[in-house]
Amino acid sequence: MASSSVQADRRPAGRRLSQRTAGGVGPLGLGIATLWLSLIVLLPLAAISAKAFDNGISGFFDAIDLPAARAALLVTVGVSLVVALVNVVLGTLIAWVLVRDEFPGKRFVNALIDLPFALPTIVASMVLLSLYGPQSPFDVQLNATRPALVIALLFVTLPFVVRAVQPVLLELDKEVEEAAASLGASSATTFRRIILPALLPAILTGTGLAFTRAIGEYGSVVLIGGGVPRKTEVASQYIQKQIEIDRVVNAAAVSFALLVIAFSVLFLLRIVSSRATRREEAAR
Repeated sequence: MASSSVQADRRPAGRRLSQRTAGGVGPLGLGIATLWLSLIVLLPLAAISAKAFDNGISGFFDAIDLPAARAALLVTVGVSLVVALVNVVLGTLIAWVLVRDEFPGKRFVNALIDLPFALPTIVASMVLLSLYGPQSPFDVQLNATRPALVIALLFVTLPFVVRAVQPVLLELDKEVEEAAASLGASSATTFRRIILPALLPAILTGTGLAFTRAIGEYGSVVLIGGGVPRKTEVASQYIQKQIEIDRVVNAAAVSFALLVIAFSVLFLLRIVSSRATRREEAAR
């Protein structure tokens, strides 16, 4: 017994340290993380879910099948899809320019990308209303239209794809691109066959975050969108109105529907992103 203890003590310090840390933070850290996650995320979600089904499953479907609720969900999802698709293209392009090009004011532009994270979204709606409302200095009146919703949501979701793609672009090996060019590959072919597969997981992650942020947005659309029922009223505005008239179950039902949509999109994109990552690693 004593000899085995001595032999164990003679193991390299690095091996003993790795064995001690292999289990992560330990039971205490795991308990704290689980408790915090439960308080901040799981309990509120459980409360919304329970309230959404106060009238049973049929009551839930009746609540989200009301004409105004159905229209708000369709407007929200439709506009958010447009915003996500625009972000795929322009967000990737902006990330590319910020990483690969040099121009005056680059640091200022790079900092400007994060402004939607810091700016209260109601301020964005007010600014957009002054630019594209009845008093527009450009004589462009978009308030209370769906294009206005798209513009407002593009503003608040701008950073997601850009910040997801930037780190991947910084880590890309330029020698592979140079080798492809030396072999006669065009810029489009190099991007499609070499760069895009490496960027795809990050693009999907940023797109999913942009979409889920858009479907739950309120502040940036409340003024410029107008909240016209069945036209520009988004789900968050519909939920607020239902709460104001004391129809909490209807509000909870639409909230739960948004949660299901958001989780489904993020889960699906996570699966696609993981598969794309594995294919990229296998190709190397």
